[in-house]
Amino acid sequence: MTTTEPRHVELSISGMTCASCARRIERKLNRLDGVSATVNYATEKATVQFPGNVRVDDLVSTVRAAGYDAEEPKPEAAEESGELGLRFALAAALGLPVIAFSMIPALQFPVWQWLSLALASVVVWVCGWPFHRAAFVNARHGASTMDTLVSMGVTVSYLWSLYALVFGTAGTIGMRHEFSLLPRPAGSGDIYLEVAVGVTVFLLLGRFLEARSKRSAGAALRSLLALGAKDVSVLRDGAETRVPVEQLRVGERFVVRPGERIATDGLVVEGSSAVDRSMVTGESVPVEVGVGDAVVGGTVNAGGRLVVSATSVGAETQLARMARLVEQAQAGKAQVQRLADRVSSVFVPVVVVIALLAFGAWLLAGRPLEFAVTTAVAVLVIACPCALGLATPTALLVGTGRGAQLGILVKGPEVLESTRRVDTVVLDKTGTVTTGRLALVDVIPADGVPRDEVLRFAAAVENASEHPIAAAITREVPDLLPVSDFVSTDGVGVSGVVEGRRVVVGRTRNVSLPQELTEALVAHPARTAVAVSFDDKVVGLLVVSDVVKPTSAQAIRSLRALGLRPVLLTGDNAEVAAAVAAEVGIDEVIADVLPAGKVEAVQNLQAQGRVVAMVGDGVNDAPALAAADLGLAMGTGTDVAIEAGDLTLVRGDLRVAADAIRLSRKTLGTIKGNLFWAFAYNVAGLPLAALGLLNPMIAGAAMAFSSVFVVTNSLRLRGFRPSAA
Repeated sequence: MTTTEPRHVELSISGMTCASCARRIERKLNRLDGVSATVNYATEKATVQFPGNVRVDDLVSTVRAAGYDAEEPKPEAAEESGELGLRFALAAALGLPVIAFSMIPALQFPVWQWLSLALASVVVWVCGWPFHRAAFVNARHGASTMDTLVSMGVTVSYLWSLYALVFGTAGTIGMRHEFSLLPRPAGSGDIYLEVAVGVTVFLLLGRFLEARSKRSAGAALRSLLALGAKDVSVLRDGAETRVPVEQLRVGERFVVRPGERIATDGLVVEGSSAVDRSMVTGESVPVEVGVGDAVVGGTVNAGGRLVVSATSVGAETQLARMARLVEQAQAGKAQVQRLADRVSSVFVPVVVVIALLAFGAWLLAGRPLEFAVTTAVAVLVIACPCALGLATPTALLVGTGRGAQLGILVKGPEVLESTRRVDTVVLDKTGTVTTGRLALVDVIPADGVPRDEVLRFAAAVENASEHPIAAAITREVPDLLPVSDFVSTDGVGVSGVVEGRRVVVGRTRNVSLPQELTEALVAHPARTAVAVSFDDKVVGLLVVSDVVKPTSAQAIRSLRALGLRPVLLTGDNAEVAAAVAAEVGIDEVIADVLPAGKVEAVQNLQAQGRVVAMVGDGVNDAPALAAADLGLAMGTGTDVAIEAGDLTLVRGDLRVAADAIRLSRKTLGTIKGNLFWAFAYNVAGLPLAALGLLNPMIAGAAMAFSSVFVVTNSLRLRGFRPSAA
């Protein structure tokens, strides 16, 4: 029985020479029944969803039938830029003399034109073969791409020159002609070998720089994938055994020495250390970890020896999930790219028509045939919209790669458009604005009682309890006193004997507080206080609270600076919520909300006309994250929340939310800037070429470097600096 359940595959595509090629392969794949494909020229990959009754071989065959090659992804190498580099070097070595002969009359010795023909033939047909091959393959399938324009322009220039040399007067020994930046008012004695050679050389240079830039743009993802350890010291049968990391299994314990990379995600079961998580989360300061703390594969142990129990391996690790998210985002297409694709699909035929019209118009105007040919060639060359095809994917490559380095994972390019429209950001309180963990915030001793004594004796008793309040108190005392006769009473508290005293720690409502302690509690509204008694006498209060993260106030200021209106959303009571909101600078609070009510709260804000971003980390936040126009999931939270979010913030620092929106907007701005210049370049260049004001060789140089400009502009995103830096 054949299954129809959708499957996914990623194919490496070779043979693409421009963005139109990617568009063409995409159309061919999407014509298959049930297939949904996205082809990315910058990453040279096709991401395909297909039903069970379609085989991967069918997909590969479809790509090959279109004139390209496809295979399962393999580790990236530098073959493309290497081959292009060799072609460019040969073309430059042979082509520059041809250009020099044509531009400098003093170099035009008696048979210079025939030597130029020999050199140009190698440049045009050997070095420039990829352009002609791509044009031929596309023509065979009734399609046209950017290479069609290049091949036509170069071929027409070469063939006209050959005609002039053999049948005209250009082959006369001792023939000389001047060079002009404008098309020459030519006769049959003129040759355009410098145009054919110059366009080929400049385009090969552009493609070579483009290939290198694409590798540079994808460097962040490659560095992310390279983070994983290669081998690991596993504890088996009481001894350490060094094995390849692929052999590590969930539940096994492994040793991480100082300076070593942690092999996979796990929990520390022995030892304490500082872990450098900078390449995974973007944090610049190592984080202290101890027994029970989670660690992430790919991070570096910067301190002592650790023994870690593996909780996930291989494709299930956080590092692997991060890499998948980044690749998916880079393979997708933003709305602006879809517009560019539609334009590219009709652009080439339109340009060919414009070139023919220009050719005919100049002939009708009485200009020589040679001038009309040169003008048509200039139109074909200047219009090649390579920059248009590169505008979006290169910016996505760099932007999402830089985000991954900073602990910001974008699920897809459509998220970028959402960040531009958002005007309200809803923040979950617990675990997002606050730490989500109780901490001791104050010790209030009774008159005449030492503060340190109240804390040490209370911590000794609480050490035997597993209550979160007990954990908050004991964390503050490194050397705990011994306790005996420990008793825990539900709803009341705990008690025990410490250094001969009966110590009780419990709820304040169960005891009578001295007046000075009652008055002191007024300074801690919306916080939890427990009373400490020595031999039935209240000697002090311990105040605990889920404290605000130290960076949350700065994060709120950053969000406001982006034009966003912060709203605090919590299931806590209004008094607690108001206190937290006041501390971080939030004016609007929605409190006492049940988990199901969070979705309703988001929808109510949307009904008011607001475009809402939601930041959360818990299971109860997942529906609201999905309902919001933009969901930002804290990576320190649950997998359910992370799956529901559009952006994942690997680090539990709220400042990263502002950085994520800022980086997304900057990436979208770069894409739009790239598209503007690519469009503007063609719009400005086409009329100049059609009016006979542009030499084809100059047009080729300008077109080649427009692609380099777009890629270089995208690479500026690598310099994005987080506000948390």
